[in-house]
Amino acid sequence: MTSTVPPTEEILLAETGAGAAPRRLSALSYFATKVGGAAVSMVMVILLGFFAFKVLPGDPVATLARERQLSSEQIAQLRLQMGLDKPLWQQFVDYLVNVFTLNFGESYVYKTSVSSLIGQYFWNTILLTGTSAVLAIALGLWLGQKAGWRPGSLFDRITSGMALVLWSVPTFWLALILLMVFGGTLHWFPTGGMTSPDPPADLFARILDVAAHMVLPVLTMVAVVYAQYVMVMRASLMEEKSADYLTTARAKGLRDDLVRRRHAVPNALLPAVTLMFLHIGGLIAGAVTVETVFSWPGLGKLTFEAISGPDLPLLQGTFVVFSAVIIVMNLIADFIYRRLDPRVRRG
Repeated sequence: MTSTVPPTEEILLAETGAGAAPRRLSALSYFATKVGGAAVSMVMVILLGFFAFKVLPGDPVATLARERQLSSEQIAQLRLQMGLDKPLWQQFVDYLVNVFTLNFGESYVYKTSVSSLIGQYFWNTILLTGTSAVLAIALGLWLGQKAGWRPGSLFDRITSGMALVLWSVPTFWLALILLMVFGGTLHWFPTGGMTSPDPPADLFARILDVAAHMVLPVLTMVAVVYAQYVMVMRASLMEEKSADYLTTARAKGLRDDLVRRRHAVPNALLPAVTLMFLHIGGLIAGAVTVETVFSWPGLGKLTFEAISGPDLPLLQGTFVVFSAVIIVMNLIADFIYRRLDPRVRRG
């Protein structure tokens, strides 16, 4: 028996090979557009990293002069060492050279290169934010797909309500509450830092020591972040529930849990994938509050100290690194989204 359904235009193009070249061209155009947009964003970040911090109130030399009794000759010498005696255009050229050589200059406060400071603190931030992101994504998606499959149920009302409440809570306030209750009152977890003042010599015991110091900051970040995944996954799954292919799956005799896990959840994951990559970049940049409250030695705490200085080279370096991470994550999300969503490929 032959089919009476006429072949679509896409099938005809695939059989003749006529559509291959336009598709390749479309993919290259898409990648070039996204990479070009990311490059333009990075250039804007580099320009903003110089001019925005120049208009910040506060003079680093005046700040140092207030903390110590400095003569006018010593103040002039400090300006010379920091390069602040040069005209603005020459400072801008020096800044560009530093950025493109990944040097970022020397920190006013730490008296060492900004690059080495960022390299020293970067992985501590990745450890904290990476752990938080994995837990928040896993918890949020699991709760979201459970709540979205049975909207209006008691589980859905409790999950959505709690998620929205925690999402609304200011991060610093929640961090301080957890610090006061579980660190200061109950003494269950350390209140700050990454290791104990006298860390154990054994490797396994040292890992447990770091893990104990991570509990409260990770709990804070997960609590204020996982709600986004709950709500996105819940809404996406509720939309998928009315799809015809789920009715077909049920008609084949599949149990309700199998219909949800094998058919509905994979198709509902697409918006969550975009949110994951967008959020990972924002999570790293948003670690400033949590790292400052818990004295976690990461880029966030380094940024806070740079603002307090003001330590302009350090502030510019962390700003460029944070922005670059967000831009790269957005670019990866665009590429993955095109791979996962056929509507983007057709566009």
